[in-house]
Amino acid sequence: MRVEHDCIGEMGIADELYYGIQTERARQNFPVSNTTYEAYPIFLNSIALLKMAAAKANEEIGALPSDIACAICQAAEEIIAGKHKGMFPIDVFSGGTSVNMNTNEVIANRANEILTGRKGYEKVHPNTHVNMGQSTNDVIPAAIEISCYYYFQDLISELECLSNALAEKTKEFNDVVKIARTCLQDAVPITLGQEFSGYYTLIERQVRFCKKAQEACTQLSFGGSAVGTCIGTYPGYLEAVYRHLESISKIPVKCRENIIDGYQNDDGFLLVSATLKSVATGISKISRDFRLMSSGPRAGFNEIRLPSLQPGSSIMPGKINPVIPELMNHICYQVCGNDVAVTMAVEAGELDLNVWDAPLRKCIQESFVLLTNGLKLFTSKCVEGITANREVCRSYAENSLANATVLSAIFGYEKGTAIVKEAYENNESIKVTAVRNKLLTKEDAEIVLDPMVLTDQKKCSEIVEKYKKSLTK
Repeated sequence: MRVEHDCIGEMGIADELYYGIQTERARQNFPVSNTTYEAYPIFLNSIALLKMAAAKANEEIGALPSDIACAICQAAEEIIAGKHKGMFPIDVFSGGTSVNMNTNEVIANRANEILTGRKGYEKVHPNTHVNMGQSTNDVIPAAIEISCYYYFQDLISELECLSNALAEKTKEFNDVVKIARTCLQDAVPITLGQEFSGYYTLIERQVRFCKKAQEACTQLSFGGSAVGTCIGTYPGYLEAVYRHLESISKIPVKCRENIIDGYQNDDGFLLVSATLKSVATGISKISRDFRLMSSGPRAGFNEIRLPSLQPGSSIMPGKINPVIPELMNHICYQVCGNDVAVTMAVEAGELDLNVWDAPLRKCIQESFVLLTNGLKLFTSKCVEGITANREVCRSYAENSLANATVLSAIFGYEKGTAIVKEAYENNESIKVTAVRNKLLTKEDAEIVLDPMVLTDQKKCSEIVEKYKKSLTK
């Protein structure tokens, strides 16, 4: 055991542990969620990057001895490499000071070990050296912004994979005619490829939204110390720390034009969370559509077939459920709920610092992880394996009463309505009814009411124009 002290008193710490007294107090004080910061290594790595940048900047301006700066950087690099797993035992609902000091203590003990061969703060102190020129108030918000930048990279990559898969399905299903549905009622013909093109365009748009939000994550308030006034920093530190941070993080970070604004207002995280909610609602809508289109197989739409992944019932033999779309719905509901918590946390900030960042950090990171992991499964286990039930789709399209829309365009709305009513009462297609009423010959009906033709704006317009002209002769 080694004995450490803080402003409250002393405590014995097992010598194999790299964290110290403040971490142990936080570990004992906040065991509420059974989730520690170990669950979010990107966030811990981002703090380590900030500690490295600060050490290099303080060394450059002559505020920190080179041997201490090098040891701090080595310890931080080890954290990033995953060599100190288990040393971050603090619950995610603890305050920012706890996780900042946890990182400071791990780095200080390891840096001291590098320089002296033993843990402790004889040579490197967690506050004096590792936290030099910093405050929890600038470290933690900057760390979550850097984390969001990295999370966006992974999320965008998965969205682009999904976009590619949807683009392929758009081409594959381009000749599969079916009926569209509005208000869950039969509508005019559409191709399955056209429907998938809407999904593809939605995801492409979400990629653009994510890239815009990611760019906003490069504006930091790091270096402002406690409230943005840069108290406790040395001359030249602010310029140096951003130069080093950009170099080691590979992110084009910049200092905010008004650092104090960054301390007072966390609205940038609202943009991040809202973007994640936008992705979630889009994915949830697509998943809901897939569930409807694949419903059946004998009493549902049965227009598409999803990959069969596992039995769907403990009592009904052979039942297969759309488990991946349902998984995505579950994930997306959680993401939307997380957005509410983030909104409340941002709104609740008072005066010169928003201290309600624990739920904000937890919810945003959870949303990123859920969406990114879920999308990987959605693309590989669902979208890529979708096939079309072509015969069923065409049958629906040929028998849709909404095909009378083209008759209304040619013969007028009242005539179209009468044809629909008669076809419905006789349980027959619009084509059969139109021929029997001598609106069209059988040959013309095959052309005018071809459901595939009705999905083509140019061809459909040409047909309407041609037949309306024939009526005026």
